[in-house]
Amino acid sequence: MDIVFYILAGAGVGLAVGLTGVGGGSLMTPLLLMFGFPPHIAIGTDLIYAATTKATGVYTHHRQKTIVWPIVRRLLMGCIPASLGAIVLLSYFFTDPESYRGLLVSTLGAMLILTSIVLIFRPWILRQRDVESDETFMVRHQAGLTILAGVFLGFAVTLSSVGAGAFGTAILMMLYPNLSGVKIVGTDLAYAVPLTFLAGMGHWHLGNIDWNLLGALLIGSIPAIQLGTRLARKVPNRVLQSTLAGILLLIGLKYTFF
Repeated sequence: MDIVFYILAGAGVGLAVGLTGVGGGSLMTPLLLMFGFPPHIAIGTDLIYAATTKATGVYTHHRQKTIVWPIVRRLLMGCIPASLGAIVLLSYFFTDPESYRGLLVSTLGAMLILTSIVLIFRPWILRQRDVESDETFMVRHQAGLTILAGVFLGFAVTLSSVGAGAFGTAILMMLYPNLSGVKIVGTDLAYAVPLTFLAGMGHWHLGNIDWNLLGALLIGSIPAIQLGTRLARKVPNRVLQSTLAGILLLIGLKYTFF
C-alpha cells in the first residue's frame, strides 16, 4: 500500500508544480520527511526527481529558443564546483548520514523560508525590475554576480534540494531585468537540470537514493504536471502562490527553529 501513497504524493506535488510553476523540491522533500524518510534519503531522491521532471521542460524551451545559454554557463560556473564541494563536505567531514542530519535539515528550513519570501515579494520584484536600468549595480556587475549566485545555489540546492526554481528565478529577474518571463523560466530550467542531476549523483554515491520511491513519485507526478498546467489557466495564480508561500514559510520555520 505504501507505493500507492507515494504515487499519490507525486501526483499532488506534480499538480502543484503545474498550477504554480514552483514548489517541486519545496514540497516534495518536506512531504517525504512527513512519510518518515530520513533527510538524506528525502533530499537525495528529490534531487533526481527534480532533474527528471525538469528535463522535458528544457527540451521544449530549447526548441522554442527561450534559453539564454551564456547565462546558463555563468550559473553553472558557480553551481558545479559548489555542488561538488558540498558532496565532498558530506563525504569526508562526516562519518555517516546521521552525523550530517542537522546540517541538511537546517539548510532545508532556511531555503524553504527564503523561497516563501521570494513568492510573497514576487510582485515587488517584478515592479522593481521594470524600473531598473543599465546603470544599477546589479545590472552592471551581472556576470560576476551570476557566478556568485550559482555558487550559493549549487551549495544550498545540494544540501536541501530546494531553491533551484523559485529562488533561482528571482535572482534572474533582478540581474537581468530586460529578459522576458519565458526566457527566465527556460534559462532557470536549463541550469537546474545539470545542477540537480549532479547533486543527485553525488547523493547516490553517498547511498542517499531510494530508487523504488523515485519511480513511484515519477509515475504520479508526470501526468499530474500536465493536468496542473492546463488547470492553471482557470485559477488565479496569485492566490495559489500566496497559499504556497504561507505553507512553505511554516514548514521552513519548523525545520529551522523547532
